[in-house]
Amino acid sequence: MKNQTDLPYEKFLAYGAQNLTDAELLAIIIRTGTKGEDALGLAKKILSMNANQDGLLQLQHIHLEQLKSLKGIGEVKAVRIKCVAELSNRIAACRMRERVDFSKPELVAAYYMEQMRHLENEQVRMLLLDNRCRLIMDAVLSTGTVNFSVLSPRDIFIRALEYRAVYIMLLHNHPSGDPEPSGEDYTVTAKIKAAGSFLQIPLLDHIIIGDGRYVSFLEEKLL
Repeated sequence: MKNQTDLPYEKFLAYGAQNLTDAELLAIIIRTGTKGEDALGLAKKILSMNANQDGLLQLQHIHLEQLKSLKGIGEVKAVRIKCVAELSNRIAACRMRERVDFSKPELVAAYYMEQMRHLENEQVRMLLLDNRCRLIMDAVLSTGTVNFSVLSPRDIFIRALEYRAVYIMLLHNHPSGDPEPSGEDYTVTAKIKAAGSFLQIPLLDHIIIGDGRYVSFLEEKLL
């Protein structure tokens, strides 16, 4: 018979969250198991679904349907797990944001790498920066099959003026994993740079995220 402090919830109350394993923390989120398997057993199964990836990190990439394929994980539990994963991602991003100097491409790329390297579709973000290159906000301009020709400099700079941005930066991913710029990447960069120069809100950089790699137009002296 299990001691009460062997159970994840009771262990949390007795010793605090910092003393729980990853599986025990996840078991508390799941709350209940199924016939023949408790919540802790289910949690361990989830964390070992992909042997090639760290258990916690894979929570970011497991699809809802994959979670629901496990006996004992219905839609409610699957949604709860995905929400916890997203919350942890956002907390980590908020902490890191305070330390990032957005004038340094390598730090910007590192900040967004895990958020964007595994996206299945292209996503274009605009970063608005103050006079010390600190992030004011970022906005997703486009998601899906990106056609840069539909991105309007007018819409971009209306938002930059609204937030009193001193600089802007473009950031997008290549789902292929290869961050080398395309012809369209060069074209849109030149167009946004020209508009920014005219409005005195310079385009500081355009960073393309690949799989563990990036290309910075600033570093490559393409701006």
